[in-house]
Amino acid sequence: MTRVLLLDAAPDELLGRELERLLGHGLSLTLNLRRIPAAERPAVRAAWGGRVAFTDLDAFDERALIAATVDGGRGHAAVKSRSGPPLRAAFLAAATDPALAQPLRVIARAGAGTDHVELPAATAHGVTVTHTPGSNAVGVAEFALAQLLTLTRGLLGHNQVAHQGSWPSSVTPAVELSELSLGIVGLGLIGRELAERAAALGMTVRGIGRDGDLSALLRTSQVLSLHLPLTARTHGLIGRAELALLPPGAILLNTARGGIVDEQALADALRDPAHPLAAAAVDTFAHEHAAFASPLFGLPNALLTPHVGGLTRTAMATAALRCADHLAALLAGRPEGVPTVN
Repeated sequence: MTRVLLLDAAPDELLGRELERLLGHGLSLTLNLRRIPAAERPAVRAAWGGRVAFTDLDAFDERALIAATVDGGRGHAAVKSRSGPPLRAAFLAAATDPALAQPLRVIARAGAGTDHVELPAATAHGVTVTHTPGSNAVGVAEFALAQLLTLTRGLLGHNQVAHQGSWPSSVTPAVELSELSLGIVGLGLIGRELAERAAALGMTVRGIGRDGDLSALLRTSQVLSLHLPLTARTHGLIGRAELALLPPGAILLNTARGGIVDEQALADALRDPAHPLAAAAVDTFAHEHAAFASPLFGLPNALLTPHVGGLTRTAMATAALRCADHLAALLAGRPEGVPTVN
C-alpha cells in the first residue's frame, strides 16, 4: 500500500474524519503524535493502533524529519502537513532517494501557503506540491475584522481595567468602522471575503492585486490589510518607506505571511509617536513555532497572535478533507482539478 506520513493531523474529533478519509482512499498512514496533546495520545493509539502506524518527531527538526520520512529505507510516497515545517533541499534529496521502497512523490499542505517548501528543489526531484487555497478564506477574513475591532475599540485596555475593578471617569470616544477606509493588498479569496464583510459594515473599501498601485493605496488607507502569498516578489513588500506613506492614525493588519512586512521597520514605526502608523495587528511572523521571535514583542500598540487566523472548525475540516482528496488523487495519477504550485 502507498505510504503517507501525516506530520500534523487535524485536532480533536476532526482527527478521526481525516484519518477515515485517507484510509478510505486505500492509503497506509503513519501518524505523527507530537502535535497531539500528551494526555490524548493513549486514546489515539488505542483507537487507531490497528489501522495506522505511529511516529513521534519534531517536524521542525530537519534531521528527525528526514529520518522519519526515510524510515529505514521504506520511505513515504507523500507527506502531509498543516503547520508548514520547512521542507528544504536536503529533505527533498533524502526523501526522494531512488533506493527507497517508496520515494517521495507528493507534498500536501492543508492550507493555502506553500512558502515552507523549497519549490525549485521539489520540482527538480519530481515532487508535486498541492495545497487547499480558499479553505480558510472566511475564517481569516473574520479574524481580520476581529483584529480591527479589538484595536479600534480598545478592547484589551478596557478588559484590563475592568479586571482590576476600575471604572474610568471618562473614556476616549472610539471611531466607528464606517468612518474608516480599508485598503486590501491582495484580492484573492480571502481579500474578497474581507472586502464583502467590511463593505457591509459601512467601510470604504479599496483593493489592489499584485500589479496594483501600492503607493496610492497606502496614502488613502486608514486601515491596511495584507492578503498576499509570500514569494520572492512580495518579501519585504511593506517596509519603512511604505509605512511612512500611510495617513495619520493608520492601522496595519497582517494575516498573510510574516516575511511580507519588515518587522523591525514596523516595530520602529510603532515606537515613534510621530509616525503615522498608530497600531498594528500581526498574526504571522518571519520566525514562528520553536523559532518564534519578533521585535514587536512588548509593544502596547501591537496586537500579536500566534498564526491562528484561519483556525476555525469549518476551515480546518475543509482543509483536512480537501488535502486528503488532493493527495490521494495525485498518488493515483489523477491530477485533473487538483491545485498544485509547481
